[in-house]
Amino acid sequence: MRSPGRVAPATESETSRAADPYWAWKQAGLALLAVVWIALGLTGHDPWKFDDATSFGVAWEMAQRHDYVVPHLAGEVYLRNPPLVPALAAATEQLLSPPLAPYDAARIAAGFALALILVFTALAGGELTGTRFRWTPVLILIGSVGLWDRAHVLSGELGVMVGLAMALYGFALALRRPVASGAWLGLGTAVAFLSQGFTGPVWLAISALILVALAPQFRRLAYGATVVVAVVVAVALAAPWLVALYLRDPSLLAEWLVSEGVAQKIALDVSLADPLYHARNLLWFAWPALPLIAWMFWTRGRGFNGGIAQPSVQIPAVLALVIYVNLLLVPEPRLIQALPLLVPCALLASLEVDSLPRSFSAALDWFGILTFGLLAIVVWGIWVDARLNGMSPAIATIFRDTEVGYQPTFHLGSVVAAIILTLLWIALVRPARRSNRRALLNWAAGVTLAWCLYSTIWLPYLDSRRSYRPMIDELASYLPTQGCVASRNLGDPQRALLYYFAGLETVREETHANADDECASLLVQYGTVSGAPPALAGYRIAWDGGRRGDATERYVLYVKDQAS
Repeated sequence: MRSPGRVAPATESETSRAADPYWAWKQAGLALLAVVWIALGLTGHDPWKFDDATSFGVAWEMAQRHDYVVPHLAGEVYLRNPPLVPALAAATEQLLSPPLAPYDAARIAAGFALALILVFTALAGGELTGTRFRWTPVLILIGSVGLWDRAHVLSGELGVMVGLAMALYGFALALRRPVASGAWLGLGTAVAFLSQGFTGPVWLAISALILVALAPQFRRLAYGATVVVAVVVAVALAAPWLVALYLRDPSLLAEWLVSEGVAQKIALDVSLADPLYHARNLLWFAWPALPLIAWMFWTRGRGFNGGIAQPSVQIPAVLALVIYVNLLLVPEPRLIQALPLLVPCALLASLEVDSLPRSFSAALDWFGILTFGLLAIVVWGIWVDARLNGMSPAIATIFRDTEVGYQPTFHLGSVVAAIILTLLWIALVRPARRSNRRALLNWAAGVTLAWCLYSTIWLPYLDSRRSYRPMIDELASYLPTQGCVASRNLGDPQRALLYYFAGLETVREETHANADDECASLLVQYGTVSGAPPALAGYRIAWDGGRRGDATERYVLYVKDQAS
């Protein structure tokens, strides 16, 4: 087993290059894997609910209004999160559209965020455990089941992940370069704040205090300098938005501060919390990090490799624990809230990969090869069958699709890309010298292959299921040419896309007490409705419908009866 101490980065890197004549090729291959994983799925489909559509709606209005201080959604002020993520999306939209569609160009910002997450996770891993291990947490992140399609959408959580990755790199530098450490820690804190408010900075502040109490290495004057620099940098970068919001309208700042109250982050009413939600979902959400973390604590807990009283363990473990405790107490939990947890988990999981028994790593390796190999065969087989014969009733039932006979479109570029990446995966996992890190590489490559098939040959089908465009185009032909349209129970993603695709800015009952009196039409969003849509007194039904193949949402446009 390796020594608990770090090797000087330059010496270690030079040793690795000298020992392996293919070092440069391997680095290039790993970089290519990361680029492919990031790039796939960013373009080629309409905005999907929830966070992708909402964030794009905010970004679209930022670009239209040229206002990066006060976010808007469907014509209304929308202060759920600070503006960093939609502002970046608005910038890439203005830069890259055309040639890309506005929503595709905006989503490039998500790819930029993913690249930063991987880079700073690698830097943190290299600083904590040595440069030879910097790719290990990156492979774990790429292979994380929880990141799947949630990583490639615009969301505040993605911005927080960037901030935490930067902050972890800052923490890792604290024992060696306190000023640079404070700068990165402060930058990460500011990014997390400007992405999703006080949650990320509070996690980092609590973690910084726990580290002081936990480890003597952090009870030094140099660490105090790190904290001071971090606070100065974070305040300098975060305060301008708060000041600009206040100068625009003090009530806007007050409204946003109310939305950042403790009750919004922690369920003070226990009936609103579900502590078991993230506990039970984390078993698969954090795969393959979770079993590797368990092995790391089992190994280090028995005193091997310096035990757990090492900064490489303490820094990510403390942050992961703080985030996890908060997740157990959040009101109305959602899976995407756990995304930031994956960054410190990847660092923890990478620590004892090399000491993992060969039987365990071989099991993971063959499990991944068989799983993704069979998955690729099934996915290709279903696609070919649907392309030739239309989707069968049995497959439609598995996909919970209410429409049978769907035939995927043929796009030469997508099919060629899918074939090439499938063949590359087969070449990669061919029998070769097996190792623990090779098992992680094969797993990450398998996840990338699955994501490739999802975002190439099957993307048109998925877009037909998840896009609101056809439904909104149909609805638009029934909208009144004059007067306003009231709305009831209309979600933020639906409001954003109605505004983008149809230019419809509804008068919401939730914010306008007299919406029904002012408007002659009413658009209502229902859940699952079987049979005829509900009737409303004084209204007639002008239109009802929903997304193709989706029975969980139904929309009804009511028009006031002239007689009433």
